[in-house]
Order: sequence, then C-alpha cells, then structure tokens
Amino acid sequence: MEFLKSGIKTVLGGTEPGQQPSAAETVEKLVDRVYSSTLLEDRRDACRALKALSRKYRIEVGAQGMPPLVQVLQNDGQDTEIISYALDTLCNIVTSEEFDEEADNPTVSVNVGGQFTEMFIKTPENVTMVMGYLDEYDFRVRRAAIQLITSLISNKTRELQDLVLVSPMGVSKLMDLLTDSREVIRNDVLLLLIELTKGNSNIQKIVAFENAFDRLFDIIREEGCSDGGIVVEDCLILLLNLLKNNSSNQQFFKEGSYIQRLAPMFVLAEEVEEAGWSPQKMSNFHCLLQVVRALVTPSNQHQVVTACQRVMQKSQLLNALCEILMSSGVPADILTETINAVAEVIRGDRENQHELSRVMAPSNPPRPVIVVLLMSMINEKQLLALRCAVLYCFECYLYRNADVQRTVVQTLLPSSATDVSSLSTGQLLCTGLFSSDALANWFSSVAIMHTLVENVALKEELLRVLLAPTGGQRPNTLLEMCTNLMQRERTRLQSKIGLLMLLSVWLAHCPGAVKALLETQGTTVYLTAQLCSNEHDEREFLFQGMCAFLMGLCIQFNDNSLPNQRREDISQLIIKRIGQETFCNKLGEVSRHEAYSRACKQAQIRAKSAGELLLDYEYCKLYKGLEALIAKLVSGFDVDGIELTELTLSSEASALVSQYKGIIRGMDAQIQTLQQSAKELGQENAELKEKLRAEQSLRAQISDQNTLLKAQLGATGQTPVQSQESSLAREEELNAARYQANMYFAENIRLNKEIEIIRQQLATEKQRADATQESLLATQKDQEDLLELLADQELKLASYEHKTTAPKSTENQSQTHAETASEEGIPSETANR
Repeated sequence: MEFLKSGIKTVLGGTEPGQQPSAAETVEKLVDRVYSSTLLEDRRDACRALKALSRKYRIEVGAQGMPPLVQVLQNDGQDTEIISYALDTLCNIVTSEEFDEEADNPTVSVNVGGQFTEMFIKTPENVTMVMGYLDEYDFRVRRAAIQLITSLISNKTRELQDLVLVSPMGVSKLMDLLTDSREVIRNDVLLLLIELTKGNSNIQKIVAFENAFDRLFDIIREEGCSDGGIVVEDCLILLLNLLKNNSSNQQFFKEGSYIQRLAPMFVLAEEVEEAGWSPQKMSNFHCLLQVVRALVTPSNQHQVVTACQRVMQKSQLLNALCEILMSSGVPADILTETINAVAEVIRGDRENQHELSRVMAPSNPPRPVIVVLLMSMINEKQLLALRCAVLYCFECYLYRNADVQRTVVQTLLPSSATDVSSLSTGQLLCTGLFSSDALANWFSSVAIMHTLVENVALKEELLRVLLAPTGGQRPNTLLEMCTNLMQRERTRLQSKIGLLMLLSVWLAHCPGAVKALLETQGTTVYLTAQLCSNEHDEREFLFQGMCAFLMGLCIQFNDNSLPNQRREDISQLIIKRIGQETFCNKLGEVSRHEAYSRACKQAQIRAKSAGELLLDYEYCKLYKGLEALIAKLVSGFDVDGIELTELTLSSEASALVSQYKGIIRGMDAQIQTLQQSAKELGQENAELKEKLRAEQSLRAQISDQNTLLKAQLGATGQTPVQSQESSLAREEELNAARYQANMYFAENIRLNKEIEIIRQQLATEKQRADATQESLLATQKDQEDLLELLADQELKLASYEHKTTAPKSTENQSQTHAETASEEGIPSETANR
C-alpha cells in the first residue's frame, strides 16, 4: 500500500503538509493528466494509478475516468501496456462483483456496475473497439478485453448480444479464441460464451455453426471427460445453452453424430464406484444429464425428440443410463436426475420403453427395474425428489403404449396372481394405494391413473379387479375400495385428491365405471355433502371443485341404465340441493388453484415440499377438455333434449316461454359460431405472426451473410499481378461475389415486400377480429335483454293466475279487472267483458 501511495504521489506531485486530497480530487488530477499529457509515459502512469484506485473508489473513477480511458483505447493502441491498464480499469468499473476494498464504502450501490455499463454502451462504437482488441495477441490486452466484454454482457445481456451480432466477425473472433494455446485465455472465453449465448437463438446458431460442438468435445476430452475439473463443467454448460430450446442446434447435434460422442461419458469406471464421487464429478455428471434431457424434453419438436431417442438407443446411451440406475454408491441427486433422463429418453418410444422393461436389477431374486423403482416410490423414507422422479419415469414408461399399460393392469387382475412370493407392479401399487403414508397414496393413485389414460378398454378391465376380503366379508372391487377410502374421515386430504384424480380419469368415456361408482353405497350422498359444505381453506376449495367435476362426469358419461340415477336425476339433484350457480362456482375452483397452473405447464412432477403434490398433468388436461361441457350440462337448459326445469304455467305462457327459449337457443348458436370464428381468426393471426417471425429471422441471416460478403469484398483489394491470366481470375471471383451480393440484395427486397404484405394481413385480421368481438358483445347484450323480458313476463303471468283463482265477489272482480286493465292501458269496458 505504501508503494502504491508513493507511486500516486509521484504521478500527482507532492502536497502541502496537513492537506490530504480527497479521492475525487485525486481522480480529477489523474484524469487531467491522461487528457493533457503529451508524453506516453505520463499517460501510462496516470492510467496505472486510475487502475489502482478503481477497486476502492469505483464511483469516482467511473464518473470522471470513463471518457479519457475510452480516448486512450482510441489513440494509444500501439502501446499494449497502457491499453491493458485502460481495459482493466474499465473492467473494475463495470463489474457486478463487490471488491473487498469498497466493502466499507456506503456510497457504492448494488447496481453500480450496471449503471456504468449502461453509460459505456450508449456509444456502440465503444463495444466494437473493445472487440477489436481481441485480435491483439498480447496476453494482458487479450485477457482484459475478454473480461471486460464478459462483465458488460452479464450486466446488459440483451443489449450486448445485439452489439456483438453487428460487430464485424464478432462471434467468429470469440470462437477463434477457443483454440488459444494459453489455457487461461481459453477458459475465460468459455465464461464469455456462456454469458453471450443465454436466451439468444441467433447467437446460439452462429456459435454452433462455427464448429463449437467439435471444439467443446475436444476440450472435454483433453480435460478428462466427466472426471475432469471445472473447465469440463463450463464446456457442458455452454453446450447446454446451445441446445436448450433450440431445435435447429438440436437437429445439427443429432445429424453431426455428437450423441454418439456423448454416450461413452456415461460409462462408469470400476474405480469410480470404489473411490466414490467427488463434488466436481457430481457437477459434471449433472450437466451431462441436463444435456441429454435438453435433446429429448417433451417441450421440443416431436420429430427432433423421436430422432434423438432412436440415436440414444442405438448408441447404447440408454443402456448406460440404466446401468447407472443399477449401480451402487451413486449419489441421490445424480440418481434422481438419471431417472428423469431415462424417463424422457423412453417417453413415447415403444422400443425404448420395452428395453427398460427388460432391464433387471442385480437383486436376489432378480427383479425388473420398474419394480425396484416403484418400491422406492412407495417408501416414505426415500427423498421426495427421488420419489417424484420415479413416478415421472413410470408415467413415461406407460405413455402412449397400450401394451405396457395392459401388462400393468394384468398384474392387478386375479388371474395374474400365480406366484405369491414375487412382487409385481400391481401389488406394489395397491400396497401404496392403501398405505398409511398419504404421499404413497397420492403417488400410487396417479400411477394407476396413468395406466388408464386414453384406454377405455382397460378401464372396463380394471373394474374386474377384486381385493382380498377381511373378516369373512365379500371381496371388494378396486373401485369400491377407492370410493370407500375417499369417504373415510381419517383419510388425509392429499390422499383424497389423488383418489379423485384416479376416479375421474377412470370414469371419463367409460359408462361402465360410472355405473359402478353410482352403485357404490353413499357415493352420491358424499359428493353432494361436500359440495354443500362451506369451507374456507384453499385446499378444501380444490377438493370440492374436484368433487363437482367427478359428479359432472357421472352426468356426461351416464348410460341411464340405473333407475333414479339417470342423467336428469343427478342434474335435478344438483339443481335442488346444490344450485346451478354454486355448482359451477365450485367446479371452477380447480382451474383457479395455483396447483392447477403449476401442473399444466409440464408433464414432469416438480415439488419443493410434499404439500405441493396435488394435481397431475394428465388430470388437468382432462379437466380442461370437459369443464365447459359439464358446466353447460347443469346450466338449466337441455341435456340431450330433456328439459331440466319444470314450469307450471298456462299453455299460452308456456308457448311464449318456448318462443323466447327458441330465440335464446338461436342466439346461443350464433354466439358459438362467432366464438369459433374468433378462435379461427386467432389461430390464423398466430400463424401469420409465426410466419412473420420466420421471415424476419431469415432476413436477419441474409443480412449477416450480406455483411460478411461486403467484408470479404472489401478485403479483396487491387494488387499487382504478374500475369494476365491471374488478373482475369481475380476479376472473375469479384464478378461472382458481386453477383451473389446482388442476389442477396434482391432476396432482401423480396422479403421486405412479403413482410409488408403479412403486416397488412395481420392488420386486416385484427380488424375482423375486433368486428367479430363487437358483434359477439351486441348479441350477448340482446340475450340478456330477452332474459330480463322473459322474467318480467313470467311475473305478470303468475300475477294473472293468482288474481283469476282468488275467491272474490262479482263486483270486486269487475273492479279488479278494471284496475288491472287501467294498469295495462286497456279500456275498462273491454276488461269487464
């Protein structure tokens, strides 16, 4: 520190005794020295002093020193030492990290680095200038430039990404630095590219097509693959950035045979199992699994997922993942993520699903891996994340595979219980379903539910499942046991919610299951009591909404084969005991609950705590498809032509009411037509927007190619030639390049015209949608007016009926008729007649 003070004193000159200059004054003098000094040595010393002060007095140096530092970068590029000082000082100013020297400085805010970054990039040429110093081979300059760009990107990611894209050969320069022989430079560039590729598909594509995958795999191999250090983790994080949500890069990764290079990294050496897993090994392996999942996650394009799943099976990557499942000593979080990866590799792929079913665990006796996983799922001592992963894997194992679904259901049927000593999938699911652990109940309910998804035949088969009787009683069916368990008071709410999901999926599109449920004693009474109760807990509201949905399914899929339990009987029960409005409000509680929005987002089950496990993705999909239909069934109008409301009016009144109802039905049909038209217009609008985005992306790519071509043309200057033949060959290349440039310009003009046409179409479609919306609102207003008129008419008819039936004298009757006639504007003589 004394040396630093003496150095600053040498630069600034001595001060009078007793006078200590403030930090701002010191910085001001140094800035003036940078501006005014004619000697390079003086400016260099001043920049060195500013660098030393920038860690403790960041605000003072940044506020006054940024313009002279930029000036140094512009004018003193021939001196690498002063450039390195200027770049290091700017990096200290804009970094988001807090230095130890400024910990006691109360004036430094949390976002001071971001504020200085915003000031620096207001002039885009500053970023281009710093990018230019990446070409400098000097270690200090190149590393300082890399670190400065990294700090700028971490603070203002989107803005810097745009500036790097327009910088001449900006991404290419960064990719070239990955081959720098100095590992420090290479490692810093990895960190820069990680920040640069976050959330920007265009940069991700450019980086991928700059041979990034080959270079990253080379670095990973050099560093020891999954057994390597932090550099391997950085490479895998960058690889994940390039693949996640980028279908173009995913396709390129698959077609480039990079999945085959990924597969050997999952093979565990025997010494690893003996020595254990180091923290860095766990981090590397976790990133590897994330890369695999980025290729086959359900949110990707279906054709990309299918193609990657096929390659993963042929390259033995799936087999290696299954080996990890069966290995001993694997850490719990790695095992959990491996199960999730296996789930998405097999999801919807029959060959991969059957390959998993053939994997046997090294137990005594050997058991299928699915059975071992389910044993972990119903074991309350296992970690929550692991149990959720097993359920997700089991769901993916069943997904769109009727053969596997049938196999699981057969293990529940009585005829399959041949070997009592061996555990089966069905036995484990029943054990969990009736366990004392509420979470095991929920997991097992959801697992059985997924065996029935989109398979009506198995729903009928599952009705044959009988459970062992207790106390000499007759055996109960599985559906009866589920219904009885749901009605028990000691059953926890989470278990009841799981059972309701199972029953709802079971009953949907299966009249036989509806009949069996209605025949179970007390079911209708229990559901009605739940809907009539007034609870004030959000989970109770959700439970009541699910009860309403189950009751609605009993109406929708009822074949009317049970006396007193037909569709109109249940509808009348809802109207009289619960009320139409109350029922619809209870039904809507499901979609209003946060668990619904959380479960609808993705098929994978995620929960930070056991209490968050309430709804499943498939149940939410079923509810979303049938909620509106069920609400309409109990809205008071027709159910397959059967009138739900009974009006005791005269024939004339009934005719009038029927007339109004006909008008309302017509208007309802018109509303549905308008809604369908609005939906179609919305879809067409979305398609046009997607087309516009694609055209804009293509235009940007062509613009990038055009810029590159211009740069190539500019670099091809006139040079002396030694022969006429070589002169002609240079001219031919220029003509070809100019022709290609003209083609790009023409294509750019064509795309601009197409974009303008699409914008006009979007404007027209928006006007049509607005007009349709206005017409819909007007129609709804007319319908409300008609309903009000109908209500007034019914009141008047009731009044007439009451007055005509009351015992009155002739004189009173005449007077009453006269009074009524006067109210209606009818002459009294006519009224008396």
